[in-house]
Amino acid sequence: MAGNGSIGRVLVGGLALAAAGWALKDIPAELGGRATGERLARMLRSPRFHDGVFHNPVPGSYTPPVSSVPAMLRELIFDRDGRKPGGPIPLVTSPATPPSAGGLSVVWYGHATTLVEIEGRRVLFDPVWSERASPSRLVGPRRLHPLPAPLADLPVLDAIVISHDHYDHLDRATVRALTALQSAPFLVPLGIGAHLERWGVPASRIVELDWEEEATVAGLRFVATAARHFSGRALTRNTTLWGSWVVAGRTRRVFYAGDSGYFDGYAGIGAAHGPFDLTLMPIGAYSPAWPDIHMDPEEAIDAHLDLGGRLLLPVHWATFTLAVHPWAEPVDRLRHEAKARGVRLAVPRPGDRVDTDDVPLLDGWWELLGI
Repeated sequence: MAGNGSIGRVLVGGLALAAAGWALKDIPAELGGRATGERLARMLRSPRFHDGVFHNPVPGSYTPPVSSVPAMLRELIFDRDGRKPGGPIPLVTSPATPPSAGGLSVVWYGHATTLVEIEGRRVLFDPVWSERASPSRLVGPRRLHPLPAPLADLPVLDAIVISHDHYDHLDRATVRALTALQSAPFLVPLGIGAHLERWGVPASRIVELDWEEEATVAGLRFVATAARHFSGRALTRNTTLWGSWVVAGRTRRVFYAGDSGYFDGYAGIGAAHGPFDLTLMPIGAYSPAWPDIHMDPEEAIDAHLDLGGRLLLPVHWATFTLAVHPWAEPVDRLRHEAKARGVRLAVPRPGDRVDTDDVPLLDGWWELLGI
């Protein structure tokens, strides 16, 4: 009997090791690639790159002070009320509003993933279709709602745009699927092309830009612009660039902020490239522990006005729990501040389409999910 017990323990241990190996097998690839050759040479020539890393336009901390860590851990463990919606988030799988043929419309899929339809072209920002924003399929922030549409149902894209390499903005599985399903180029900040090439994206489909560099794709002008954030998919940070993006057609302009803390550079971007018919501004995952790298809702309004924005659509909320604030707090605060300052808002359900020439009244759909 003792022998049978030993064999059983060996079998259980073997199965556990096999399960752990399966769970960890993709992590090295998830971390991405490392720049070499001409890609590295371009990075070294960047005004943003010195001392081996990229730097923000305005210095700031991207890690919480050590003194705040105990309180943060207590909040994470014990203060969970309100961080998730009180019911299923309503999705729109078949938007009633059609794409704008020659104007500007937008579909928000959740978090930062957004499809902009501008003058007959389609631009997809920061696509993440995975269940978790993590290098692991077993741990890490998990979706609070399904995707409104499968990747295979996306229309033909003209460009896929990435703001930076964090897992909630750059997803390996989604990149690999889009490489197979679509033929559009990927527009990325400096260094991120190394990740894409490791994941099988042909070099011919990668357009890599420094801030204030631009490229024309499908008749649209794309400009990589500044942000106040950081990068990194492991312990090493800031070896790839982060940024925001301007997309300009003949008469319409869109600004996508990516991830960023508030800084005075938005006024300069607005002066150089605006005004903007639409700004896509992050409003969630803010905290007093990291005030320099994520905007709160009031700062998103400040940035929108600095940019000369005409309509603000909030992103970076609702889909993943990345901070300890209540789930609906970002959009509640945003609506209050927008009303006080006369800012036009569009807050669609995930999967719905907004035509910027015919914006519906806010219906407060998120209020139905109060805790």
